[in-house]
Amino acid sequence: AHIDSPRIDLKPMPLIEDEGFLIAKTRYYGGIKKYQWFSIPLALEGVVYTSDGRIVELSVGFKEEDPVLVIPDLLPHLDKEDMKLSEKFKGESLNPILGTIPAEKSDEEAKNKVKMRILKILKEKYGIVEEDLISAELELVPALEVREVGFDSSLIAAYGHDDRVCAYSAFKALIESKERSRNSIVLLLDREEIGSEGNTGARSRFWYRILRRIVGDNLDELLEKSAVISGDVSAGLNPLFKDVHELNNAPRLGYGVVILRYTGRNGKFGASEARAEFVGKLRILLNENGVIWQAGELGKVDVGGGGTVAKFFAELGMDVVDMGPPVLSMHSPYELLSKADLHETIQAYRVFLEKFS
Repeated sequence: AHIDSPRIDLKPMPLIEDEGFLIAKTRYYGGIKKYQWFSIPLALEGVVYTSDGRIVELSVGFKEEDPVLVIPDLLPHLDKEDMKLSEKFKGESLNPILGTIPAEKSDEEAKNKVKMRILKILKEKYGIVEEDLISAELELVPALEVREVGFDSSLIAAYGHDDRVCAYSAFKALIESKERSRNSIVLLLDREEIGSEGNTGARSRFWYRILRRIVGDNLDELLEKSAVISGDVSAGLNPLFKDVHELNNAPRLGYGVVILRYTGRNGKFGASEARAEFVGKLRILLNENGVIWQAGELGKVDVGGGGTVAKFFAELGMDVVDMGPPVLSMHSPYELLSKADLHETIQAYRVFLEKFS
């Protein structure tokens, strides 16, 4: 599974003062609908490597006493121009407000007085100077509480279900699994939302080098005899936008964990497809152990598409299939997940780790 989610990252030199506001310049990470990130509370998370060699961990916006950051939207009274969302909400406009109060009177001659004051706060509270931000990894994420949804409390609303719900389920299944028929590994990856690039993504094969140290020259043969679940969420049927789904193959909330034989786009481009024999064995295993599951696909043919880490493991000769819970509002700041599907996902992963052979 992967542990990264769409977010907004600060640029290396983010601080800009404009019309009495200090704002932070950003670059979004992963696939987002930009308009969803305006006028919601945002928290700042990450690490800063300072000039004197210290590591400063920042987390501002989740505690009740913390301030939050906000990207201000335009009021409807002055927003009459009819434009496409892609034209109206630009990536360069995803800039939160960091402060508005200018520096003290002793600094009257200084330019960028609001910036001076915020830098003073950062220095006093965290020991950070402006240049330190160049060697920082700071990201904006929704500062929204996890909540139950509906009068029946059947759903969970939270940021980052994609894909931390699968990471959580896999880890929980591993520690709860008992006797296993095979050696089992849970591998949690980064950078999936930007194509699994970088030295912590599935393409980097850092995990491959670790296994090679353990098993030596027999690693390729071992991988070809391995079975893999690519734990990732699927696009659940949304009753408000059901025209993007082919209803007979649409994943549905509350109907169990979803098996996706393939993802990709158009004519199955950009993804792997699980062998029928492998899917058959998995289906029989889930049925024999009372796990509730469903089959699905990622929307109608020729309507968008997407991919997961599955293909990178398939390229090494491993049997792999995508399996995880369906989610509504995927990649938004507040995704929806069924409690029942979460339960079945944990059970499916546990049964796979214990009994698949």
